[in-house]
Amino acid sequence: MAGATAPLLGLEKKSLREQALSALRTAITSGELAPGRHLVETELSDMLQISRGTLREALRQLEQEGLLSAGPRGRLSVRHLDAKEIRDIYSVRAALESLAARTLCELPDRQQVITSLRAAVDTMAAAAEGSLEERIESDLEFHRTMCRLTGNETLLHSWESLEGSIRMSIMFAGLEKGVKNMSVERHHDIVAAIETGDASLARKTIIEHMDSAAAVLVA
Repeated sequence: MAGATAPLLGLEKKSLREQALSALRTAITSGELAPGRHLVETELSDMLQISRGTLREALRQLEQEGLLSAGPRGRLSVRHLDAKEIRDIYSVRAALESLAARTLCELPDRQQVITSLRAAVDTMAAAAEGSLEERIESDLEFHRTMCRLTGNETLLHSWESLEGSIRMSIMFAGLEKGVKNMSVERHHDIVAAIETGDASLARKTIIEHMDSAAAVLVA
């Protein structure tokens, strides 16, 4: 894909570490840097036009995010997810997002929350005929919005720390399975459960959603 190489074509001088992080993160989660690929510092620093010191800082951050893994002698490679790891990721997602749903049920201005979540589902529907990347982004934005609307910054930060692994789990499964989890109807069900204000129902809906998503991805 011609567009896939763009993130590695060099960076502006401003905030080089952040730009390197973004470019590498995109290259990994898009599959440009494939799972299992060993990373060569000299090659990447030349491609990104940054110092090896700046590159190492970015690579350390990506390792902390779970996108890279260290092998013998500390050599880094793009992490390859197996079925157990995907189930673990979605189990943690279920815990975080069920907390988010419960919190949203308890908010006094819940109708504002519902309006925002419905708008996020509408964006998913609009992206249904778009590229896989657009569909993934709209799906993730729905779940990110749900966490953000709680006002719990720790919850949001915890969810965002999983985002790279979530993208990689979709890549692992492939197009057909990934798209199956992006059903607009299933996300309407989440919104409807939160709208009732019934925290138990909302929690149950989220857990079933995540259990089903994980099962699809590893099938």
